[in-house]
Amino acid sequence: MRNNKKVNAISEISVVIPCFNEQGGILSVIEDLKSTLKTSGLKHEIIVVDDASIDATSDIAVKAGAVVVEHGVNRGYGAAIKSGVRVAKYDHICITDGDGTYPSKVIPDLVSAVSDGADMAVGSRTGDIVKIPLIRRPAKFAITKIAESIAGISIPDLNSGLRVFKKSQVKKYSGILPNGFSFTTTITLALLTNGFRVDYMAIDYEARIGDSKIRPISDTINFVTLILRMALYFAPLKFFIPASFICILVAIAWALISRFALGQLADVTSTILVVLGIQIAVVGLLAEMINKRLPSSRQD
Repeated sequence: MRNNKKVNAISEISVVIPCFNEQGGILSVIEDLKSTLKTSGLKHEIIVVDDASIDATSDIAVKAGAVVVEHGVNRGYGAAIKSGVRVAKYDHICITDGDGTYPSKVIPDLVSAVSDGADMAVGSRTGDIVKIPLIRRPAKFAITKIAESIAGISIPDLNSGLRVFKKSQVKKYSGILPNGFSFTTTITLALLTNGFRVDYMAIDYEARIGDSKIRPISDTINFVTLILRMALYFAPLKFFIPASFICILVAIAWALISRFALGQLADVTSTILVVLGIQIAVVGLLAEMINKRLPSSRQD
């Protein structure tokens, strides 16, 4: 792990809440945050980023005492987080949702984990109460397993929306952090595949207040596309080398079939597959060399 030493205790935190039509839950979320953070003694600010809501989200947040950033058009969950991070005045960021799903009471513990040396602390939705819709669970499980293969480590919760991290991490990976829901997935893989320490804390996850913004089919396709992109960017050999072996094994199998079943001594298809397999392996090695030379993903 990259960071195992205890750092100075964090005394200030900027809480960023990306919102889109969250008038039903935002007031209770802000009030709960204010109470929790006041009790903890953390100096704080609460930033609500209204991603072009058509309800009263902004008005409610302003009256509740939050700093409100408004988007003129809907730009996405990740874009809202980035906007909040840009205006945040403190060096450490906590993100949470405005729908009442995440427990604010665990935020001081997540902050403590970062104070103790974690580069990011994540609220893992593995507590006693976890109300994730059943329709989302199979895709979430499959995507997590793919991500674990890429990162080479167990990931209790790949895309939890409750986490504490350093503002500098968003700036460091700004070029690859997407504007959509996959922001949290990307920053998780970015840190894990570059040797940073990510701590997880089991939390409860309540049913959201209001309608869900998740679109199961399209979002699952987007998540899988993201994982493949992350594999190419952060762990190219884990993608290209298996693909190369598959091509060569298929070539050998086809050559054997051609020889013993069809009576052919040579087959163009097998030759093409072998050449393709070698080319894929070479591309993977080149991608790995380029990846190792990228300063933006290696700086502390």
